Amino acid sequence: MSLVTLANVGKRFAGGTEALSGLDFEVGDGEFVALLGPSGCGKSTALRLIAGLIAPDTGEIRWSGPRPEMGFVFQEPTLMPWAGALANARLPLDLKHVPRGEADERTAAALERMGLKGFDSAYPRELSGGMKMRVSIARALAAKPKLLLMDEPFAALDEITRSALNDDLLALAREDSITVIFVTHSVMESAYLSDRVLVMSPRPGRVTAEIALPPGPRDRLSAAFADTQRRVSSALAA
Repeated sequence: MSLVTLANVGKRFAGGTEALSGLDFEVGDGEFVALLGPSGCGKSTALRLIAGLIAPDTGEIRWSGPRPEMGFVFQEPTLMPWAGALANARLPLDLKHVPRGEADERTAAALERMGLKGFDSAYPRELSGGMKMRVSIARALAAKPKLLLMDEPFAALDEITRSALNDDLLALAREDSITVIFVTHSVMESAYLSDRVLVMSPRPGRVTAEIALPPGPRDRLSAAFADTQRRVSSALAA
């Protein structure tokens, strides 16, 4: 069942830049969808529209029911430097006035799931880049989202850390039945994570190809995965 549908969506910014035009796609409940395309093609704009941070100029965004609980993970962890990991990850719950005891319990559990047990009081300056991103993901998970929007969250990380976070993200999304829309520039990442890859055109962005990927675990070193990457690369280059 479709969770969200973008129908003929267009967005032009005040300076005259047309970011999106005729953007059409839908995302199913529980699906992991990657938006793949060149820089400036409107991928991040599409996420902000879905999140309700900005409004489309044309077209519409339709939900299958009430607007779901959402989490948003940005490319930069955007942590408060004066606060520890627990306080940083608890922020959305504080803003919703969740009772402190419940908020601490949910946040501590999210940090533990992200491999950060024992780091509740650690300040951002004491954490590696990968650990900061883990705090950022824990912050989104603590709110128990039905939909997780991720804007190139692993782009600045080294390959080893990125691969580990890819695996952790897949496990979490499956365990919690979270729908994920994931923006990336990486063909390999999109092919590894996604149920479907939506390839976007240069600005103004629209979907030019939709690639359904085989279900089940993927072996990065297998011939089948290499073939999947070739399919995605070919669509991106078309």
